[in-house]
Amino acid sequence: MNVIGFKEAKCRNCYKCVRTCEVKAISVKNEQAQIMNEKCILCGHCLEACPQNAKTFISDLDKVKGYLKDKIPTILSLAPSYLGILKYKTPGQVITALMKLGFSMVRETAEGAVFVTEEYEKLLTAGTMENIITTCCPSVNDLIEIYYPNLTKYLAPVDSPMIAHGKLIRKELGHNVKIVFLGPCISKKREAEGDPRTVGFVDAVINFPEVEQWLKEENIDIMKQEDTLPHNPNPMVNRLYPISSGVLSSVVASGKSPDNYRKFYVHGIRNCIELFQSMERGEVSGCFIEADICNGGCIKGSAVDRDSISRFKVKLDFEEAVPKKPVTDPAFYGRAGDISFHKIFLNRSPKDPLPSEEEIKHILSKIGKTKPEDELNCGACGYVSCREKAIAVYQGKAELTMCIPYMHEKARSMANVVLDTTPNIIILTDSDLKIVEFNGAAEAYFHMPRAKAREMYLYEIIDHTYFLEVLNTHNPIMGKKVEYPEQGLVTLQNIVYVQEQDAVLGIFQDITEEEEKAKQAYKIKIDTIEMAQKVIDKQMMVAQEIAGLLGETTAETKVTLTKLRDTILYDGTQQPDKKNDKA
Repeated sequence: MNVIGFKEAKCRNCYKCVRTCEVKAISVKNEQAQIMNEKCILCGHCLEACPQNAKTFISDLDKVKGYLKDKIPTILSLAPSYLGILKYKTPGQVITALMKLGFSMVRETAEGAVFVTEEYEKLLTAGTMENIITTCCPSVNDLIEIYYPNLTKYLAPVDSPMIAHGKLIRKELGHNVKIVFLGPCISKKREAEGDPRTVGFVDAVINFPEVEQWLKEENIDIMKQEDTLPHNPNPMVNRLYPISSGVLSSVVASGKSPDNYRKFYVHGIRNCIELFQSMERGEVSGCFIEADICNGGCIKGSAVDRDSISRFKVKLDFEEAVPKKPVTDPAFYGRAGDISFHKIFLNRSPKDPLPSEEEIKHILSKIGKTKPEDELNCGACGYVSCREKAIAVYQGKAELTMCIPYMHEKARSMANVVLDTTPNIIILTDSDLKIVEFNGAAEAYFHMPRAKAREMYLYEIIDHTYFLEVLNTHNPIMGKKVEYPEQGLVTLQNIVYVQEQDAVLGIFQDITEEEEKAKQAYKIKIDTIEMAQKVIDKQMMVAQEIAGLLGETTAETKVTLTKLRDTILYDGTQQPDKKNDKA
């Protein structure tokens, strides 16, 4: 099941979550990070690390509000860490505030912890296990089942306090009620709703920040509430479970377990991993170990604002407020009846394919790592070594492009190729018009080495007027023709403002040859027009002369032909009618 939600649009190739994830349960595909649920131990570190809030906890809050809206009797199992996380004057104010949200009962999860402590005491008394690792933390259980399966034999075969409490409430109140766990941990959600070994005893899981916001929306101020006792007998020392050494304190307080095991606690994922690696090497034996993924215990859980809580202060306050006395009332234990708090742990290790040495070398060669010295092992991709990254690529968890040094070098080399091979002049200046980039074409045209140019201001080399205009207005100048007579150069310039760097980029196209050709074409055009005009003028003069001559000869011809006609028509005997003579 999904416990951590993911927003693809916000993932920006930073790989911070991969670097943060100690078990590398995050894959990157199509440049987007994805949680691998079957490998994730739900420590919550990626939620904290993601700078874009692309990963979010999938909440049960609406489901819980739905129970209350539908008038379904809903019991709240309240993790004892509330004593160190929520703000109140007296603990009873918290109970009152939660009851006002609509819960039928508010019972402390520490009530279930009493029975877990009893099971641990039985294991210690039996003394049959070489080592005993507490199983209150589902993230620790996942870490061992998935990544250190040889150590499952050391996991105490006991339910967590949350599941034990759910079983107790279910036995007492039946299946017509809903049971909701309120705590500081996101991994409890999968334990309650996604693990077939424990599903059905807790219906929903919510966390303290969600409830604080809910109380705020309902205008319920914890500090202004009256005291109400929780709906359970006093669990005594078992309220210490959420702080470091709290489980050990609860077990020792009973005085029932023999001193046949060395007892210590380990908190924090790195410390847990180091311990488990040591145990795999057979370096630890005869120990009862309280293990928790979160530094400082559950009070610094994955679903709380860890920065706002001092685990040292809370530990001191807890130990001062909670008496280290065991539950001795037989009636308390008698309520469990025949409930089994036994849990079996399994080997859930992934069966990922492993590449051969040749396949690793082939993958490394694709990112320019052909020699051992090429393997920087910088960890920028999230993996501790280039070889581990190559293995992850082979297994489909990572992409070649996650290698930051390789991509940087590739981008830089590609940029240099473009700068050095383009025939266009490229000049980049900063906000003071100091030259930042001066490509090969600029060197050739302005007879200035790049190194020297980058020590100068633009106005020391060429007129900076248009660059200054773009810098001040942020408006681009496109297609501007600018001449540099000293260089015999005519350019077509595009000058733009680069907002991210507060810089100005100029790209000049050499159009000197085109301009020369245009001038020659224009000269030819003018010469042609002048020649044409001379021809026209000459032709007009000839035409006028011809017209004059034609006018005289035409009149003479008319007279002669008229006379000839008359002679033929009238034979000289009859005179023509002058009115009808139109010849």
